[in-house]
Parts: sequence; C-alpha cells; structure tokens
Amino acid sequence: MHSSPFEFSSDNKRYHTLSYHFRSIFGHKLYKAAIDCGFTCPNADGTKGTGGCIFCDGGSGYFTRHGLSVTTQLDSERKRLNKKYGSVPIIAYFQANTNTYAPITELREKYLEAASCPDVAAISIGTRSDCLPDEVLELISDLNSRIPVTVELGMQTVHNETLRRINRCCDHEEFLEGYHRLKEKNIRVCLHIINGLPGETADMMLETAKEIATLHPDGVKLQMLHVIQGTRLADEYSSGSITLLSQEEYTDIIVRQLEILPPDTVIERITGDGDRRKLISPMWSADKKSVIAGIDKRLSELDTWQGRLYDNRRNSI
Repeated sequence: MHSSPFEFSSDNKRYHTLSYHFRSIFGHKLYKAAIDCGFTCPNADGTKGTGGCIFCDGGSGYFTRHGLSVTTQLDSERKRLNKKYGSVPIIAYFQANTNTYAPITELREKYLEAASCPDVAAISIGTRSDCLPDEVLELISDLNSRIPVTVELGMQTVHNETLRRINRCCDHEEFLEGYHRLKEKNIRVCLHIINGLPGETADMMLETAKEIATLHPDGVKLQMLHVIQGTRLADEYSSGSITLLSQEEYTDIIVRQLEILPPDTVIERITGDGDRRKLISPMWSADKKSVIAGIDKRLSELDTWQGRLYDNRRNSI
C-alpha cells in the first residue's frame, strides 16, 4: 500500500500533480497550446452516428483558431502564453474533435509541422480509441521517437449503457482495444473521464475509477459534466430530464476516486472549467480555483490521498 501523500507533489498536494510530472521529466513546467485542425468525429459525420456526443459543442477550446495553419495557431498561442507567463516551453495540443481521424498524409503533415515549431517541447493528441488504425499507430510511434507524445484518449465511463445514452458510438470493449494497442507501442496515454454523466450514481463513477486503477494509465483527466449552449445536453437539461452534481457531491466523488487510483498516475486535470460565455450549468464549476481548493481541503480533513487504497500487488484496490 502507498504510504506517502506527498511523494508525487512539489506543492503539498495530496495527489500526483501535472506540475510535478513536468518538472520531473523536463525540469520545468510546460504549457498547452491548443490547435484546431478542423477534424470531425465518426459519431458526428455519419460513419458510426450523427450529432456527436450529447455534451459536445464542436470540440474546440477557448483559444483555438480553426481555419488557420498549425504554425499560425501555435504562434498565436505562444504569444498569449508568453504574455501571461513569460517565455515558456509549450505542448502542441491537438484538441478539437478526433485528431487521428483524417487521411494519414494530412496527419503526418500537421504533426510534423507542430513538432518543428519554436518552443514546442512535446505533443498531445486528443482522440478516440476506435480511430487508431495501424498506420496511425505507426505514425504516432515514429513521432514519439522524435518528440515526447501523449495520446489523450476519451474513456468517459466504463458503463456501456451510459456510453449509449450519450451517443458515444464506441463501447468500452472498443476503448480497451485502442488503449492496449497504444500501450503496446509504448505511447504515453492520458485517459479522460466525466463525472456526473446522465443516469450515473456515485458507485458507478467509482467503478470507472476502479477500471482505471486496473489499467494503470500514465495520466488521467477528471472533470464534471458541463452543460454548454447549443448542445443536445442543453436541451435535455432545460427539459428537466437530467440533474447535475452539486459541488459537494463532486468533491466527495473525486476524493474517493483519487484514493483508489495508482499513486504514480498523473492527475492532469481534477476539474474542468467550461467556456463561461456558453456555460449553462453547473455555474460553480466556473470558479476553478474554489473547486480545487475544496478538493484539497477535503483530502486534508480526511487525511487521505491518491493511492491510499491502491494495492500494486494486485494492480487494483
């Protein structure tokens, strides 16, 4: 059993922070520069479904500039980040939609363009596990031999009934296949999960965390479900057919999930802040600092930490 709550933190956090990971690997902090290459998704373009996941508003982040070249977008992001933090190394983050879902020639061109841009120290590629054909895996593996690569893989939940409910058009078995194929190529993988998905109980969310404990990924992003204007989820929310977690409920679930996750899995996100211009609910999630402080406080009150209930002898809890 893990015994030290501060082993993977340089700032007294009780979980394995991304800042600690960056400093351990690169010697300094890195900052993500978001890119939108105009890709789509198989559950949006009719290949496997239409409309995309019910919570998706197009996949683009706050600062992406769809329609511009990778170099132009990274130049803009670098200026934004340098203005805020000074001259900093960046991660080229292929964020919007499914960033392995395009012709291999186009993917190769855009990945290599990003890798050659000034101040880019690493690359992150957000995608789905059912969009990793052999040629794409080989491309990512080759890219990883030139520059550190992380594939950010949408898991969302372990429960197939929820995946159907949110129009994911990719079941958990397909997710597992993609995840294991990435790990066979020695690619660093960060999993995304969403707490508060429609119909899920706290116990169901813990079951998702237990599956992550078994998979033992390099990183994980934990976040709350957001209701964003213009999404199908927004329509369902306005009709009263779904309810969202309170901040207290979310905090409790996060603490319980952290306890069972492997201590060396990097917590790359512990909450999410949706675009405030389009956020409908929960409004408490917009105050990211308050949410994180609440989680820190609860961990301290309970004198618990990431991995406290994780037993690496069984690779599970």
